Order: sequence, then structure tokens, then C-alpha cells
Amino acid sequence: MPHCHIVTTTTHKTLRGPRGGMIMMGQDFENPYGMKTPKGELRMMSSLLDSGVFPGNQGGPLEHIIAAKAIAFGEALTDEYLHYMLQVKSNAAAMAKAFVENGYNIISDGTDNHMMLIDLRNKNITGKDAEQALVKAEITVNKNMVPFDDKSPFVTSGIRVGTPAITTRGLKESDMETIVGLIDEVINNYQDESKLEAVGEKVNAMMSGRPLFV
Repeated sequence: MPHCHIVTTTTHKTLRGPRGGMIMMGQDFENPYGMKTPKGELRMMSSLLDSGVFPGNQGGPLEHIIAAKAIAFGEALTDEYLHYMLQVKSNAAAMAKAFVENGYNIISDGTDNHMMLIDLRNKNITGKDAEQALVKAEITVNKNMVPFDDKSPFVTSGIRVGTPAITTRGLKESDMETIVGLIDEVINNYQDESKLEAVGEKVNAMMSGRPLFV
């Protein structure tokens, strides 16, 4: 990590492990806040991080979660995981392209990673309304603030969409246009309960042969 003192990430989501997080740092350093040990020595930053996690925010260790994280880290070292991540990126690029072709404003005009942030203000719908309507249609996204957002964090003007979960279930680039089409149908009919139910049926039919676990 040549550019950051401290990096945080999750062990779920793209890594596909159990729910949890990681705090990583490179070379240890003296904390810049002047916090000292009972002996008057300046505490190292790693010590502040450790004590902030336990006993600060975390209770006792969960052995089954530790084991599951070990499995996830082991999988991340394999060629199969590399191919999965390449497919995640390819799917995201294809999805972003389909959104743009359907008139959606993607922040940064595309994506170089696994997700994209979409400004919905030209679609006359809030992020909150879009998220709720999509959930009714069996599609999971998150509402998200966008640059220069004029709405509160509880409402927002955008949504955040990613491809790791659908890639894990076996979807490819050719499926992204279909998914964007379903999302677009929801966005354009977000107050029509019958349309939302119909889209949900399409989603379930599309994913019925793609199990969550194999």
C-alpha cells in the first residue's frame, strides 16, 4: 500500500466471505494525536487501531467467522478467483454501456471496477424511490448520493449498482443488457405495482436456474 497509511475494506461483498471488515496498514508509525501509554511513551498507531476495535467496538471472537474468512482469503489466492474478478469487471463495463445507451447518467461516464454510480435526476425519480421500487421487483440496489446532490442522504438522487453477486451466480456480458432493461422498466413505472410485480416474475424466472450456493 504505497499511497496510504491505513486502508479499510470488507470481507464480504466482492471478496465473497462472511460479513466483516479489515483494517490494514503498512509500516507502523507513532500516532499523530499525542496519545501515550501509562508509562508516558507515545503509542504506536497500530495500538490505537487494535484498541479501537477490541474492546472498543467488537465483542468476543466468533470462531466460525474467523474460519470462513480464512476460506475466503484462500479462495482469493486462486486462479478461479482471478477469472471471477475479470468477469466482474467485464460485466460491469457491459452494464455501464447498456445504462448509457438507455439514457442514464453514470458518474465518470462508465466504470473501471465492479460498480457504477448513477445520477437519476434526468429520470425524475429519487434514489430512495428507485431503491424501494426495485426491491419490490426482486432487484437489489442501494440509493446513493451523487456529486452536488440537492437531496438529503436519506433520499438521495442516485443509485449504486454492482456486478459481483450476479457474476457469482453465473451471469455474463450478454445478460447485462437484459438486466438493465428490467431496471429501466422499473424506473419508468416505479409507481405501477402491477408492472413491478411483473418485472419481479421475470427476474425470478431468469435466476431460477442460477443457485445462490453451489
